[in-house]
Amino acid sequence: MIAFTKSKCKVAVVQAAPVLFDKEKTIDKTIQLIQEAGEKEADLIVFPEAFIPCYPRGFSYGFVVGSRTMEGREDWKLLYDHSVVVPSADTERIGEAAKEANAYVAIGINERDPKNCTLYCSFLIFSPEGKIVSKHRKMKPTGTERCIWGDGNEGAISTVDTDFGTIGGLICWENYMPLARAALYQKGVSIYLAPTADNREEWQHTMQHIAMEGRCFVIGCNQYVTKSHYPEGLHYRSELDHLPEDLCPGGSCIVSPFGKYLVDPVWSQETILYKELDMEQVPLSRMDFDSTGHYSRPDIFHLEVKEN
Repeated sequence: MIAFTKSKCKVAVVQAAPVLFDKEKTIDKTIQLIQEAGEKEADLIVFPEAFIPCYPRGFSYGFVVGSRTMEGREDWKLLYDHSVVVPSADTERIGEAAKEANAYVAIGINERDPKNCTLYCSFLIFSPEGKIVSKHRKMKPTGTERCIWGDGNEGAISTVDTDFGTIGGLICWENYMPLARAALYQKGVSIYLAPTADNREEWQHTMQHIAMEGRCFVIGCNQYVTKSHYPEGLHYRSELDHLPEDLCPGGSCIVSPFGKYLVDPVWSQETILYKELDMEQVPLSRMDFDSTGHYSRPDIFHLEVKEN
């Protein structure tokens, strides 16, 4: 492990709803939440997957095998129009908020590549100086997410060394990719970020398993979104009718390197979870299990990662 200069890290986990399908208003809300966490002297502020402008849960976008609808294309175009180009004035606004808060800010976005018309589910980390120090594009969107996001390879296994530890993470079901997790452990991750849209009970077991496997702090971060948050005027809004009012009830949590909850999952509310992490727990937890150290067998196994 790298020798870090601070043994404590105060983390703020934002469980909130964006202003769905509205980039400008969601960035306004993001900045307000960063300011709130900054006033509490958070060192690391974490937002959910696809927070800007939203995770479009419940929509088919008119996709069926062999055909699409123009109405579905128009709904998708709204998401496209409100996605974020990196870098841009949008990321500069978030970076300035991170700088004012003097904190690392990690946030999920819908990213629009200006060179083409493809959207990516991306996760950015801003430094306390307001600079983008990591951009990870979701490597494999899950299920029908593939209808709206392309496969990403930029920053596939991206970590950031801070004065309190190495931070890095994967988005939602990327966390079920064993080799991707192993690649993060290989980079010495001590605070593992897991932004998600998964609110199942099984996801909580995943958070605890990763903490035990990687002997790292795990930050699970999800949105809290209800059907009432969705704007009118979307062609496929009626597809939400059969779904529960709490479309995404949350479940954000903080887990220790020993697999124990430091902050239990929080449900059915917008909130910010705060916890001071004792980074000394990381080496303490690895005394008897270090997946890339004394508990590895490099004479038998070798992992090769193609960096982008």
